[in-house]
Amino acid sequence: MVESLPPLYALRAFEVAARSSSFTRAAEELSLTQSAISRHIRTLESQFGCRLFERHGPRLVLTDVGQRLARELKSGFRIIEDACLPLRANSGQLRLKAPSTLTMRWLLRVLEQFKGDCPELPVQLASVWMDFDHADLHAEPYDCAILLGNGHFGAGVEACKLFDEWLIPIGAPQPADAPAWTLERLAQAELIHPSADRRDWRRWLQAQPEQGLAQALRLDRGTVFDTLDQAISAAMAGHGLSVGDLHLVAEDIRRGRVGLPFPRAVASGDGYYLVWLRGSLQQERIACLRQYLLERVVPIDDLALDYLVPGAPRA
Repeated sequence: MVESLPPLYALRAFEVAARSSSFTRAAEELSLTQSAISRHIRTLESQFGCRLFERHGPRLVLTDVGQRLARELKSGFRIIEDACLPLRANSGQLRLKAPSTLTMRWLLRVLEQFKGDCPELPVQLASVWMDFDHADLHAEPYDCAILLGNGHFGAGVEACKLFDEWLIPIGAPQPADAPAWTLERLAQAELIHPSADRRDWRRWLQAQPEQGLAQALRLDRGTVFDTLDQAISAAMAGHGLSVGDLHLVAEDIRRGRVGLPFPRAVASGDGYYLVWLRGSLQQERIACLRQYLLERVVPIDDLALDYLVPGAPRA
């Protein structure tokens, strides 16, 4: 019976690729190469005698058979994970997933401090690119995650807000005698978008008091990046104007590495949350990390009170 089963590593590669709709992201999660993931999928397709994925341009789409297999494997790997979880919990290591920009611009520094202050609680951090922040704590190998969202992360998931997202336009520092930024100048500026849906510029524009500004500024132009960190770096280098999170660019503002063409920060309605499964066996360790993170969040008023748009929601 065992000999008739496909290789477990190939099934795992397929399950992760199906969940992420990407061989590249599956390779990153499993610490393999993209070609290795492709070989594992071909092994399964050869053994099953059917296609599991179809390509539609750059997109991967599961076939009907692939969807059924992915659904069953997700349940199967969840059972395996649950069986192993008590043993992992006893190891004392907390497995944390976090988005890459937050990691580079805030979390790494805080976790270095946590390592020195709480050496008895090691944290294994996985910094992961996510278009929209997501963690399936039932299927993915993490005890908790920090995600950007509206606070609703699904049934059985506990969440604690760390800080709100405040959006503010950013660019390269300008000399003292540079002309002042105007909305007319903004309409002609090169725009930088931290995500393909251009949601950050849209949210900032919709909160501005000038009538019709959101409709007057074309958002279908400009350069699109995969991550907020890439967009921030491009703006700092003078390639255009982007939108940054006030918490994540505060240090750059203080050090004069970032210019603020329009010093008006707008609360997007989202925030960064620490999330974990209700009833997690790591509950006590997660609580220690949660308290430590909360104590190292700088209140938004201390960051830049003058930048907040009047009437915007406060944390």
